[in-house]
Amino acid sequence: MDLDVLNMLLIAGGTLALPILAFMASFFLWPSALIRVYYWYWRRTLGMQVRYADCRGYRFCYSVRGKPGTRPSVLLLHGFSAHKDMWLSVVKFLPKHLHLVCVDMPGHQGTSRTCAKDYSIQGQVCRIHQFVETVRLNKRPFHLVGTSMGGNVAGVYAACYPAHIFGLTLICPAGLKYPSESKFVKQLQALKRAGSPQAVPLIPTTPQEMEDMLRLCSHVRFNIPHQILQGLVDVRLPHNDFYQEVFMKIVDEDSRHSLHDHMHLITAPVQVIWGKQDQVVDVSGAAVLSDALPGCQVELLENCGHSVVMERPRRTAKLIMDFIAGQQGIDSTGSKKLS
Repeated sequence: MDLDVLNMLLIAGGTLALPILAFMASFFLWPSALIRVYYWYWRRTLGMQVRYADCRGYRFCYSVRGKPGTRPSVLLLHGFSAHKDMWLSVVKFLPKHLHLVCVDMPGHQGTSRTCAKDYSIQGQVCRIHQFVETVRLNKRPFHLVGTSMGGNVAGVYAACYPAHIFGLTLICPAGLKYPSESKFVKQLQALKRAGSPQAVPLIPTTPQEMEDMLRLCSHVRFNIPHQILQGLVDVRLPHNDFYQEVFMKIVDEDSRHSLHDHMHLITAPVQVIWGKQDQVVDVSGAAVLSDALPGCQVELLENCGHSVVMERPRRTAKLIMDFIAGQQGIDSTGSKKLS
């Protein structure tokens, strides 16, 4: 074989081998790094740009796509111990021209950590209001979406700042007085009786606990390799003390039923999306909201748990867009509805 041809093949083989070896090394040795690369890749693919907003020494981290247009901007609030990238699976199915803003909640990922009062529901509402004003999202009413803890915050925000809100989507929101207790609540009660009130199933420390948490949060069973479970744990472990602090604040007397206590003040159109098999916050809460808010639109999803955003991203995106279109008096294609 010609020496130049041989050298070319060796170079080509080495070029292909290096990414493969890097991937294998990351998978087995640094799975947490692989997870970070995964989120970076999907943000880039979907056109989401990470930005920072500073206000009086406090820094918010958020991702954004698009610019304000004829449709209202959409602000999305994630749940406990998650981050802005949890919305990427839904963003994939939302119109590219829609102005989207996904913010890290107080203390989560890239947003500043300060003190415990900021992690109560009212404290988080105050910080989100600060964020909205800093990025001037309130120049005109926007659509607010929140899931779980973020749903609690979103509902209270809508009650406190009604002029800011075009519409409100609550996905399996926390903060209600539920007619039925969920599996998660029963687990917490059992842990308290056993003398382990600090043990929280939503704060895993091992791959097995991570798998148990995923099974608790999702009705769909994902077959996740042990290495990825380890990576998920490795990413979260340095922040578990913070998650413990946040959890204790959102379940204390001042925050536990914040949405329930404020829902009568919500004046914006409300959409509720809930997985029928939710084991974290019971689906019976949907009826509580429906009874309290005239005209509230409720969508209960079959074979779906608490992680609606991950389990039904396409359906979630469509429901949100149909709801926004309905409030604007247009159909999902953007055309005016005929009266």
